[in-house]
Amino acid sequence: MTWVKICGMTNLEDALVAVEAGADAVGFVFYEKSPRCVSVEVAREICSKLPENVEKVGVFAGESLARAADIGASVGFDSLQVYPLSGSTNGSAADCSDAMMPQPRRLYFAFPIEKLVSEDFAITFDANCPEGTFLALVLDSGGAQRPGGTGVAFDWNRAAQAVATLSRTQHVVIAGGLTPRNVSEAISILQPWGVDVVSGVEERPGRKDPEKVRAFVRAVREADRRTG
Repeated sequence: MTWVKICGMTNLEDALVAVEAGADAVGFVFYEKSPRCVSVEVAREICSKLPENVEKVGVFAGESLARAADIGASVGFDSLQVYPLSGSTNGSAADCSDAMMPQPRRLYFAFPIEKLVSEDFAITFDANCPEGTFLALVLDSGGAQRPGGTGVAFDWNRAAQAVATLSRTQHVVIAGGLTPRNVSEAISILQPWGVDVVSGVEERPGRKDPEKVRAFVRAVREADRRTG
């Protein structure tokens, strides 16, 4: 089944809706420029009330892995999703080999899809991580100034071949502009390991629409049944 993450959690009610809808993971944003940014205290309180089988993901932009892992350990996250904003990774390599980096050590690396489909980009990704640490690549439509939560879908058809090539060696998660209405098409074209949604299931930035959350997860599961 396609892994489903509902991101941008700011309150317990929304997180519980995602759990009830059948999401595999919920995400918490630690990026000050985002309207969905939460504090360590708020994230910790929400996570403490969620079932253990639901993955709790801390989402970081421009932070060092060590700093993100410190926060993740304090909150109790199961994994980290990292959007590099500077030269820490160029989209083809990433280093998480620091033996002193605390838990959690499960990582998703995110970068703009434009890097993948550009002519000067080699379709490879070498994550220098201990075994079991690196989980998946998150391909998003964002950029340096706004790494995620843009509400804009990228050109799935243009990216299809590159995503297929990349998927041969690692899990790929698709993000950016997904909604209950278009996620089935995205899955059909790209056949990703997972999907990640924020604005497409919101009532307003930072507040989820319960019906959209349920419809999104339902659309993914229906797509799984058709392709399975």
